[in-house]
Amino acid sequence: MRAALALAGRTLLRSSVGLVATLAIVLGQAVLLAGMALALRRGDPALEAKLGPAASQDWDGLLSSAAQITTAGGMLGVSVVLTWIVAREFVDGTADGLFALPVARGTIAIAKVLVMIAWGAALSLALVASIAVLGLLLGYGPPDAGVLAGLARQLLLGVLLVPTAMPVAVLATWRRSILAGCSGGIALVVLAQVGVLAGAGRWLPPCIPALWALGVEGVGAGSLLLVPVWAAAWAGLLHRQWQRLQQDR
Repeated sequence: MRAALALAGRTLLRSSVGLVATLAIVLGQAVLLAGMALALRRGDPALEAKLGPAASQDWDGLLSSAAQITTAGGMLGVSVVLTWIVAREFVDGTADGLFALPVARGTIAIAKVLVMIAWGAALSLALVASIAVLGLLLGYGPPDAGVLAGLARQLLLGVLLVPTAMPVAVLATWRRSILAGCSGGIALVVLAQVGVLAGAGRWLPPCIPALWALGVEGVGAGSLLLVPVWAAAWAGLLHRQWQRLQQDR
């Protein structure tokens, strides 16, 4: 496992995909949040009505907006990187070489997932840091205990992005396609939106982290426990897929 982790880690660190995705997610969120805050200061009634609670020009509004952006934009970005690190073996034509390695193919797949979880945690730290800096620049004042709790929620929301996106790895392996995995990421975002509108968000893992971060009533620690169960189930399926890989498929 150690060798597989080292290889997967080097692959991600040396890739332009991981770097570009990290910058795009962090800077993209910061730009969107800053743009929304500046637009609200101009007193746009239509925008205020559209944003609802996120329209308040304070830490609460900033964190509410950040949670929504992270859920959608972050999920798409994470899905792209997760898909790439899993499916690149098929796209680059190196999958056949896996059969000659002394490490089990299922172990390689899990190592890729663990590296992605570590990357997701680092990405979440960067997102939270950018939110904190932006809030100070916007003049919202030093964060109090309530704001720090909100930032902690935002941190966990970011950390749970990769576990929530695990189905895309299975889909990318099944179709041996990066495009298939990216399409799965879009489907997860749509599922989350539909689940919230249908009132089933507290039972759907793609919805739960965002609802919890937003402080929605009825979505607590018990609901959050569904996310690691969801991730473990998909990781188990991914392990099985890789263990059963065939050279002619």
